[in-house]
Amino acid sequence: MESAEPVTVQPESGRAPLPRTRFATSRRPRLEQLGTAVLDLVDSVSTAQLFVIWLAVIVACGAAYWLIDLSYGAGLMEAGARVGTNLSGLLTAVYFSFITATSVGYGDVLPVGATRILAVAEAVAGLLIFGLLIAKFVSYRQEMLVREIHSVTFEERLDRVQTNLHLVVSELLAIAVLCDDGAARVERLGPRLETTTLVFTSELHDNPQHAPDEPVLGAILANLASALNTLGEVLLCLPYNLRRSPALEAGLQTLSALANDICADCVPQVYAPALTVWMDRIQQAARTIA
Repeated sequence: MESAEPVTVQPESGRAPLPRTRFATSRRPRLEQLGTAVLDLVDSVSTAQLFVIWLAVIVACGAAYWLIDLSYGAGLMEAGARVGTNLSGLLTAVYFSFITATSVGYGDVLPVGATRILAVAEAVAGLLIFGLLIAKFVSYRQEMLVREIHSVTFEERLDRVQTNLHLVVSELLAIAVLCDDGAARVERLGPRLETTTLVFTSELHDNPQHAPDEPVLGAILANLASALNTLGEVLLCLPYNLRRSPALEAGLQTLSALANDICADCVPQVYAPALTVWMDRIQQAARTIA
């Protein structure tokens, strides 16, 4: 038997199909770039500027209605009669422009002829700009809420840091008492010190993005200096037969490096000299535990 060869079906016209997907894929990035550019432009405009633009569109369209009526005599109709070309007619045109932009449409003033095209364009533009204005207000409110949430979270984190530093100091003091009394077993003293060091290190890993107030920062630096000094005293009074585990050595090295890095950046020059003194003490204590 002869092997069956695959049959290739050609289009009836004998030509390859058009690359429609290529056109679609090349057009999509352009649309995305255009949309991104429009969003960036809207984001760069402030709420006050957007409101001024909205009012300018209303006034400009009102003047256009009045000029059309002045030039061609068929712009707006009120109570079956033409809107006048005097100041009263200009005010009526601005009034019609305002109710058109807000899509109220009382029906007391009507566009006539080609003025309807301008009225439709103004209605679309007015609704779009007004929608952007409302979105700006909502976005501003959301930003305020996010700032409040971040502020509360930041304060809670500072409170947690101070609390954990107090706990670290308390635990180190308890270890120091056990070392002085000689009542602690070596196999229990090492893991306890290792755990306390790791907790201490974890509190220094997350550097705050914003500098706290001077009193809060002073309290944190004081607690940090006390904890480092206590840790140095504990390391000196450890039993001679206590072997430091690799995790403890790595924790001490990391703790020393983090203390130096944080304290080199967390006290700006504009703060009081007392905070700089705490920074110097912390750096000296950090060098002793490395």
